[in-house]
Amino acid sequence: MTRRPTAWHTATVADIRAETPTAQRIELDVPTWPGNDAGAHLDLRLTAPDGYQASRSYSIASSGDGTRVLLAVDEVPDGEVSPFLVHDLRVGDEIEVHGPLGAFFVWTPPTEASPRPVQLIAGGSGVVPLYAMAQAHAAAGDATDFRLLYSVRTPDDVFFADELAALAATGAVDVDLVYTRVAPPEASVPPGRLTADRLRDAVVPAEQNPRVYVCGPTPFVEAVARWLQDAGHRPGDIRTERFGGS
Repeated sequence: MTRRPTAWHTATVADIRAETPTAQRIELDVPTWPGNDAGAHLDLRLTAPDGYQASRSYSIASSGDGTRVLLAVDEVPDGEVSPFLVHDLRVGDEIEVHGPLGAFFVWTPPTEASPRPVQLIAGGSGVVPLYAMAQAHAAAGDATDFRLLYSVRTPDDVFFADELAALAATGAVDVDLVYTRVAPPEASVPPGRLTADRLRDAVVPAEQNPRVYVCGPTPFVEAVARWLQDAGHRPGDIRTERFGGS
C-alpha cells in the first residue's frame, strides 16, 4: 500500500448531479490531490462569509492517482454541512478538503496468488467507499471473488445504480440488493429489513475466510458485525466504518 501524504487542499466543484432523491454526486477537481486508495475518506470544510467554519468527514467514491475526487453526499435534514452540499453547492464553487484519510478501511488489489474472497456489506449511503473498492477491483482485473450485499430502502435510493448493474453484468462483482421498504416488481424477495438469517445466506461463508468490509449507519453496522461473528467470522476479519448525522 502506497503511503499518500495528507494535507489541506483547495477543491473546485467540477460537476454535480442528482444521485438519489436526497443525495448529490459531487465531482471535485483537486490539482494537488495525491491520489487515494479505495475506501479512504476526507474532511470537507465550509467557511461562511462571517468566517464561521464547519467540517465533516465523507467517504470517497473514487480511487487511484488522479486529481478528480468523487463524493456522493446524502442529505441529513438537520445536519450542518450536507444540506448545503445537496441544495446550495454549485459548479465552480471552491471548498477545502483534507486528506486522503484512513488506512484501516481501505482495499488494494492483493499480491498473493490465491487471494481471499472479499465481502462488502452496505447500508444506505454506506455503499460509497465499498463502491470505490468494487470499481478498483474491476479496473485492476483482479481475480478475487468480490461480493456486495446492499441494504437500501427503495430502488430510487440505490447509489451508483447503473454502475453497480454494469459491474454485476460483467461478473466483476456479485451484487445482492435487499430492499427494506419497496422492492421492484422483478425482485424475488419481498421488502423487509436485513436479518441475521438473510445475511448468513447471502455472504461468503466464514469457512472461506473472507475479508469483510461493513459500512452504514451505526445501528446497522453494529448489528451486522454481531451477526457475522455469530456466523463464525473472526472479529479481526471484519472491518467497519459507521456514520451519523452530518
